[in-house]
Amino acid sequence: MIAANSLKQTNSFVRFALVGVANTAAGLLIMLTLLNISGASYWLSTFIGNAAGAAISYFLNRAFTFKSSVRFSEGAPKFAAVILVCYFASYWASRQLIGLGAADFLPAIYHDDAAVLAGSVLYTISNYFGQKKYVFRDGPPAG
Repeated sequence: MIAANSLKQTNSFVRFALVGVANTAAGLLIMLTLLNISGASYWLSTFIGNAAGAAISYFLNRAFTFKSSVRFSEGAPKFAAVILVCYFASYWASRQLIGLGAADFLPAIYHDDAAVLAGSVLYTISNYFGQKKYVFRDGPPAG
């Protein structure tokens, strides 16, 4: 009970990070399993892994992280839009960066794995700001 009360008093990024650790771990496990064991493509692996994490992320971030009263009918489409934009931008950028910079020190067989890890960092940061500023902000948009 004390731990739960302490977490309620932390800032939203700390709470987002706690929710994100679970979502990221589950998503990465799914991504890397699909990529390396099932032989799925980079894009299919990252998409399915992120979709799995996003499913519980919406509800945990709405209730725990941002303590938002945004209705599901309003928040869910915005959430999906932020997830998709962050997903494509982050994983595209990470794949480009790893492709350009990793050739000298990382064997080609690990480029996709490195891109997945880098993409998850970019995705987490961009997703936090999108969720906080666009999806779960209560009241009228700042203008």
